[in-house]
Amino acid sequence: FQDSTCVVSTAPPTVRIVHSGQACNVEEERYSERVSTIREGDTLELQCLVTGHPHPQIRWTKTAGGASDRQGDSSLRNETLRIESISRHQGGRYYCKAENGLGSPAIRSIRVDVYYLDDPVITVHQSVGEAKEQFYFERTVFLRCVANSNPPVHYTWRRGKEVLSQGSDSGVEIYEPFFTQGETKILKLKNLRPQDYADYTCISSVRNVCSIEDKTAHFSLSNRTAPPSIKLLLDDPLVVNPGETVTLVCVASGGDPPPTLTWVRPGGEELPKRCVVNRGTLTVPMVTVDDGGAYSCVASNNVGNPAKKSTTILVRGLRKGRFWITPDPYHNDDNIQIGREVKISCQVEATPPEELQFGWLKNGRPLRSSERMVITHTDTDVSPGTTNLDIIDLKFTDFGTYTCVASLRNRGTPEISIDVNISSTTVPPELTVPRGRSHLIAQEGDTVDLQCLVSGKPKPIILWSRVEDSGPAVAATALMPDGSAQMESYDGVLRINNVTREMGGTYRCQTSQYNGFNVKPREALIQLVVQFPPVVEPEFTEIRQALGRAFSLTCRLLRAHPARLLRYEWKLGSRLLTVGQFSEQKDDTTYHIRALNREGYGEYTCDITNEAGAGRCTFLVTGKAYAPEFYYDTYGALWQNRPRVYGFKLQWTQMEPGAVDRILAYRLGIRQVGQSRWWEQEIPMEGNIQKGELLTYNLTELIRPESYLVRLTPITRYGEGDATERIITYSGTSPPPVTSWGLIMFRCGFEDEALCLFSQDKTDEFDWTRHSAATRDTKYTPNTGPSSDHTGSKQGFYMYIETSRPRLEGDKARLPTYCFAFFYHMYGKHIGALNVFLRQKGQTVTDTSVWSLSGNQGNSWSQAMVNIHPTTAFQMVMEGVRGSGIEGDIAIDNVTIEEGECKEPPPKNCIEVYGKMSLLLLSKSFPDEFMVSVRNTT
Repeated sequence: FQDSTCVVSTAPPTVRIVHSGQACNVEEERYSERVSTIREGDTLELQCLVTGHPHPQIRWTKTAGGASDRQGDSSLRNETLRIESISRHQGGRYYCKAENGLGSPAIRSIRVDVYYLDDPVITVHQSVGEAKEQFYFERTVFLRCVANSNPPVHYTWRRGKEVLSQGSDSGVEIYEPFFTQGETKILKLKNLRPQDYADYTCISSVRNVCSIEDKTAHFSLSNRTAPPSIKLLLDDPLVVNPGETVTLVCVASGGDPPPTLTWVRPGGEELPKRCVVNRGTLTVPMVTVDDGGAYSCVASNNVGNPAKKSTTILVRGLRKGRFWITPDPYHNDDNIQIGREVKISCQVEATPPEELQFGWLKNGRPLRSSERMVITHTDTDVSPGTTNLDIIDLKFTDFGTYTCVASLRNRGTPEISIDVNISSTTVPPELTVPRGRSHLIAQEGDTVDLQCLVSGKPKPIILWSRVEDSGPAVAATALMPDGSAQMESYDGVLRINNVTREMGGTYRCQTSQYNGFNVKPREALIQLVVQFPPVVEPEFTEIRQALGRAFSLTCRLLRAHPARLLRYEWKLGSRLLTVGQFSEQKDDTTYHIRALNREGYGEYTCDITNEAGAGRCTFLVTGKAYAPEFYYDTYGALWQNRPRVYGFKLQWTQMEPGAVDRILAYRLGIRQVGQSRWWEQEIPMEGNIQKGELLTYNLTELIRPESYLVRLTPITRYGEGDATERIITYSGTSPPPVTSWGLIMFRCGFEDEALCLFSQDKTDEFDWTRHSAATRDTKYTPNTGPSSDHTGSKQGFYMYIETSRPRLEGDKARLPTYCFAFFYHMYGKHIGALNVFLRQKGQTVTDTSVWSLSGNQGNSWSQAMVNIHPTTAFQMVMEGVRGSGIEGDIAIDNVTIEEGECKEPPPKNCIEVYGKMSLLLLSKSFPDEFMVSVRNTT
């Protein structure tokens, strides 16, 4: 391990998105949009490459659902977004957002286009105006082929083995409806001929994009072809008793090919889970009231329209029996009195309603309608059904128990009986609150009983609700503790368990208008006050301080009930520091530390108390140093000077170094990933570390290609601070290339979208373009540019300047890098020039030409080597200059930086044995700054 120098460095975030999964194609920037194409079912993998210090936090999001729907999913905060077995609904625009608190967040996006092809479906129709009993005799028939796909599907029709096309047969017309946008293809057979009775095949294709194979559908057209027809072998509606087994039978009465039968419920409602479906037969065992409703049988054979017939299952049942007593409406008195009229009403919900029947009993004996005892019933079409018993001119002999009996004529379900007592003691209800119970005080967490006393006979059900005062003469309804607007009570008691502060307020109890007197409801109000301990902030906070410093701790009161007679108490551990009482004008308390000593470190607490309890602020005062922050954007971080050993330049800054005592050293821990043993040592620090100061330490003797977990822990005189960890990974993709003249320190063949360490220069007229011969379009300029990369591979990538419009003569594109050998391709009659500059960064930036070549060099790759002698941090600038015409493409490939002076290259196979396009930063001694970018200048 070796120590090194340090510089100051902070940077806002930057971000790029790179596809690293099973993409069919990734289109480059065009109109500021990148598109990644992937086949449905493959794995999408997008990498968000970020720079910036401190290292930015990353978040993936997606428009219109998708990734953003999975809130809290940790994978969305990783640099890599991975979606296994991607579906079509997961296509869309994905955004990578990086932020580190410096400047604005960096955001980039990529559109993911999911390609798929579903099985095609052939449907057959006859023109509506010609439809008669003989569906296909001397008629025009349409065969429609439909397949869901992305991209749009291409259709081909065959009759037998014959390919049908527009114009190939006068009796055949092929077209796409103008409103379908390629979603379907129609084969029109005009006035069917004998030869039209044949086997037809529809072939759907997306032209093998993403290796998606063609799919086919078949249909055999004959003079028997007909749309489906069905019939139901059951009554409609079907009335059954609860617990019975219901069987619905649907049979096909016509159709060729034979139709498929399915049972459905309206609105997409699921069939009962207990049901059994066997072709057209639906069986529902142990039927319940919830199983009642409409059921439809649907028959389809892709000919004409599906046939559909429906039936309704009615499960017999009686529910919700209620009664009420109505005093004489012509008197203001709500009491029942001799000589006045009184009406008893009884109400029941019945299925089916037409089977509902009522009977009346008095003291257990049947009662019939008479002049003084008038019995009426509502129409059977009205639900729920109601019956009324009107007693005209009430007499003493009319006192007794009246029973309303509701039943179904089928007798398949139990009766409902409701008893109503009419006597001198039958009086309307009165509602009161027990003395001392109209204003209740409870503490949070208690169980509270709210009680209203109800008198009268019969006793009605009590309805509870809340009233929230929203201002003068304004009352708004609030929800009850169970979340409902209203709760029922049969004994007049509302019990609230584990009461909370939100449950405090005004509660209303009132009599219901059913199961009692049909009179104006009686009501009463109860006020519930819920006391709770003080709510304070901060509940917990950590404060880091150096010895000898002065600081203050403040605990703030947010709310409390009651909010009077509040006291506070400060402690350090168990040691009491101070106590006091809040004034009405004050809502916080502060404790001052004049000069922190070692005994002053620890946990400070402030308890603020009232009658209901205490709220606590906790302050952990510590001298621990904050965690260091690794610097991930080091140029030339990785190097190699022996075949199986590599080194890494570890850089970091210290978070808030001035918050605590001076950092004396860092404890460095390192272990191989997958191993348990740590190697540790201390890195001493001299002097004070400045905020943003970039600290450097060189790790050596790392075994290739192992990855290592590195941990840094700052140490002050207080002790160890917060540690931070990162993984160092050997990034080489092939063995280290060693040439006859030394180690290659940098190599780039442009196979990776990330372009190694290259970037486009911002001051040029146009950019270099990454391409391969397999993807490059030479339609307009066939006599320029390479037909492969420098190894002869058409799939390999290179960088080139496109000299077609809008490029003008003299326009330049630059591609800077480090130190230097490269392959170039300069073929075309309008070739301009390729220039190489050494850019050194001292007090001023200077560009020195080190290599130049112009004119047509033939249709082959050649290698150039140049010796450079930089004395400070530098860049290599590669400049392509456009010639006088469009046949002037210049390409470069396999840029390398090697140690030592350039010598004659070894035989070609000695270089290529290590594989093409690895990026290796393997220097023994790099300058402090290594920068590679792409620049276009004139």
